[in-house]
Amino acid sequence: MLQPKRTKFRKYHRGRLKGSANSGNYCAFGAYALQSTERGWVTARQIEAGRRAMTRYARRGGKLWIRPFPDKSITVRAAESRMGSGKGTPDYWVAVIKPGRILYEMAGVPEATAKKAMRLAAYKMPVKTRFIVRQMDKAN
Repeated sequence: MLQPKRTKFRKYHRGRLKGSANSGNYCAFGAYALQSTERGWVTARQIEAGRRAMTRYARRGGKLWIRPFPDKSITVRAAESRMGSGKGTPDYWVAVIKPGRILYEMAGVPEATAKKAMRLAAYKMPVKTRFIVRQMDKAN
């Protein structure tokens, strides 16, 4: 699963999920993409589950890009622990997802295959998504 090799701080604040995605909000690599329409946290396990579903369906054909990287640690307190005594230990990693963020991109497969594979990945995501096709420039 994805997680950072090292971070500046072990524990992060929860933060606020306001606004829409400023970066990673357009199809940059592949011909087809899965774009979020909601905000939320996507865990490293969910990202991996979506990747597995897509590669299985495409039978390892084409190329797949995973755009978000889980770099925020989420801490969990021990069960039945008393109040106080600080923050819990880092338990898992999440990527902060805002509306418009591209989650996966795919190329080298037919559109119908990409659409079905993206739908399988969308079932694994905790946010609502939509399938988009890259707009090619008509210059020259």
